Amino acid sequence: MTSIVQNLTRRSLLKGAGGLVVAFSVSRGFGPAAAQATGTLKSVAEGVVDSYLSIDADGLVTVYSGKIDYGTGVRTGFAQMVAEELSVPLDRVSVIEGDTALTPDQGPTYGSLSIEVGGKAIREAAATAREAMLGVAAERFGVEKDTLGITDGVIGGGSDEISYSELLNGKHFSLDVDENVKLKDPKTFTIVGQPIIRDGLPGKITGAFHYMQDFKIDGMAHARVVRPPAMEATLDNVDESSIAHLPDVQIVRKGNFLAVVAETEWTAVRAARELTANWTTVESLPDQAEIWDHVRQTPIVEDDVTSDIGDIDTAKGERQISATYDFALHTHGSIGPSCSVADFSDGKLVSWSSSQATHRLRRQLSDMFSISEEDIRCIYIEGAGCYGRNGHEDAAADAALLSREIGRPVRVQWMRHDEHGWAPHGPPTLIDLSARIDDAGEVSAWKGEFFIPQGAGGRVALLGANLAELPTSHDLNPGGITNDSAIPYGFANVRTTCHRLETTPLRPSWIRAPGRMQNTFANESFLDEIAAELGVDPLAYRRSLIDQSDSRGLDVLDRLKEFSKWEERPSPRSQQGETSLTGRGMAYVKYELRRTYVGVVAEVTVDANSGGIRVDRFFVAHDCGQIINPAGVRAQIEGCVIQTTSRTLMEDLTFDRKMVTSLDWASYPIMRFKDVPEVHIDLIERPDDAPWGVGEPTAVVVSAAISNAVFDAAGIKLRSVPFKPAKVRAALAEMRG
Repeated sequence: MTSIVQNLTRRSLLKGAGGLVVAFSVSRGFGPAAAQATGTLKSVAEGVVDSYLSIDADGLVTVYSGKIDYGTGVRTGFAQMVAEELSVPLDRVSVIEGDTALTPDQGPTYGSLSIEVGGKAIREAAATAREAMLGVAAERFGVEKDTLGITDGVIGGGSDEISYSELLNGKHFSLDVDENVKLKDPKTFTIVGQPIIRDGLPGKITGAFHYMQDFKIDGMAHARVVRPPAMEATLDNVDESSIAHLPDVQIVRKGNFLAVVAETEWTAVRAARELTANWTTVESLPDQAEIWDHVRQTPIVEDDVTSDIGDIDTAKGERQISATYDFALHTHGSIGPSCSVADFSDGKLVSWSSSQATHRLRRQLSDMFSISEEDIRCIYIEGAGCYGRNGHEDAAADAALLSREIGRPVRVQWMRHDEHGWAPHGPPTLIDLSARIDDAGEVSAWKGEFFIPQGAGGRVALLGANLAELPTSHDLNPGGITNDSAIPYGFANVRTTCHRLETTPLRPSWIRAPGRMQNTFANESFLDEIAAELGVDPLAYRRSLIDQSDSRGLDVLDRLKEFSKWEERPSPRSQQGETSLTGRGMAYVKYELRRTYVGVVAEVTVDANSGGIRVDRFFVAHDCGQIINPAGVRAQIEGCVIQTTSRTLMEDLTFDRKMVTSLDWASYPIMRFKDVPEVHIDLIERPDDAPWGVGEPTAVVVSAAISNAVFDAAGIKLRSVPFKPAKVRAALAEMRG
């Protein structure tokens, strides 16, 4: 489409029939179950104002976002950005997310890119609309555009004024987004930068919020999938008489996919429990006790060299230190197990789910059922807890398959054992690091080798499609797990290589800060080991190694030092008691070497008798550029610290040769409220700079900071996540002899 922004006329701006479709708005409650039409109901093309924005006859503004809010607060952030650019009250802006019939495809919601990329496009669309409407009003009033002002959605100049809704008169925009449009001066902001309570939060506190798990449509049946007793089991036969005592239950079998459908949810739960089926099982998984040998022995299919500076082989120096780090498999552990409702009728499918990539899910369902994407509509509804690609898409595939098979709408609700056992997981990561030190006490070479599965952030195979032997991708897609393997420090010779493995145990997918967390844990822990070897202060050492022209990186470390009252000295501490050991450790990241800067200090107490670690306090210095909503940013940082502390100290997925065995919260414990550390945050505000992401960057430095704090307290290096008490006791025993 050719841009016409520069040559606007009233006719070109106000084009076509009015009445934009606003069929479904989660932020305003469930409302009617939408016109269940498939295809597209309005423009969803990228780069077109109508794809991101509409203003109705009452002056209410609707934002259409391809990026979704799964508890991150970006829905409120988008509304703030649009309200600011349009100069309308925030309560007149609502947001529709992740509806393939209504919202543009802005890519999956991951990588801390929602505000940085998705919000940028939405803000530019709002500014383009504003400038166009100002131009039309100026033409109508016969005045220069720059003499006009806007207050609460009303354009005024001299004695004339006209509201947006009057100007549009029910018509829609016909404009390309101008990427060079004049944005508001941050000095005039009244909404962006304010700590607005994020949409939905009060209802989440009181229990009134409606999640995906609460969604219902008329005529809906309830289903449960009967999972195999092993990852690669095959279904031999089903004894239908085993549930003959239960009323109105349909059994659906397709390949190795087995499910029950009933009129009530409890009947479906009982039927799934009581149905007798015979399976042939296979021991397809490695022995968990030998997992790291298994990873090291897995064939390497390619090497990704993520940094290659100088020549590590000819670097001078006789002293060499090395260490190996590992990071366990983790599950997403969503508080609300995955859920989906599907209505597959007359060859057309409408799917409601908490997928963070509805446009991608539509393509996957199109492949799975061999129907056109135009015959599928995927609609996002917020789920109860999600930190990446968990089982939402799989539940959507289950519901769609069952709806097609029985010819009516179906709701599939996963159980806890489904979520823990069958959702995809974060893969195991093994990292070898070494450094050479020259006669001057300088690191002359840094070498990193990362053993991680191949693949990136593409489509994760749909579980139901695999079981039913329907088309789906079989590629590994664990996320962008090579990121942050390269380091932000200026050594003369550096080589970091990601050995991409042919396969990995269990189906992988991205889980919060995929790869970046594991890689930064190793890099930042090892840098502290070097600092200890050299007898220097870890924070001052980092500051001396980063690019001295990188003022934002230097500022983060300086602010962290002052904010946390960091006492400059080498680790470990020289004096400690016998049992209760306290220490401080820090870590730093320039996320993906190009955006959000974070420095953290962790304070820990180690019980030398039990081996238990308590994280008492975290100090976070954080620079994410322009801050849209400081309350939202703080909540994200706190979430990063709390969840990653839990992952670092206790989360550990277990499995036997057949399947996952940590199928509940007892076998996969997470941190309780009583163990949550204090989190102190120093937000560095840069209103004139671009906003960067905040959902992941703080998470990546938590594990290293805790490891470094434990070293400061007890003199032991913990290189294997999670830091369970048994590992601590063993390390203390080895050190003390």
